[in-house]
Amino acid sequence: MTEDEKRINNVESRVSNLETKFEIYMQRQNEMATDIRELRQDMKDMQKDFYLKMDNMEAKMNAKIDKLDAKIDGIGKHVQNISVAAIAAVGGMFVAVGVMVGTMIYSILTR
Repeated sequence: MTEDEKRINNVESRVSNLETKFEIYMQRQNEMATDIRELRQDMKDMQKDFYLKMDNMEAKMNAKIDKLDAKIDGIGKHVQNISVAAIAAVGGMFVAVGVMVGTMIYSILTR
């Protein structure tokens, strides 16, 4: 073999090695691109699930707040009824004291 043929064989060998390395590199790039697409899809799915859970939590919280509002309204009505009963009781006590005082005055005056 001549010197030129050796050089050509050497260059062809190097080109063949570079082509093989390039093919391996491209395969890895394709695998990484596929992995990235899968990760992005997983992130989208997780985000979707998160927002669905947040919507459910918000609905539950709103329902609990509505229940609390109803309980507070019920307590307010109960307090109002107790206040009316207390005022009526105080009025009854005034009537009873008035009757007692009247009875005492009547008994003193009729002796």
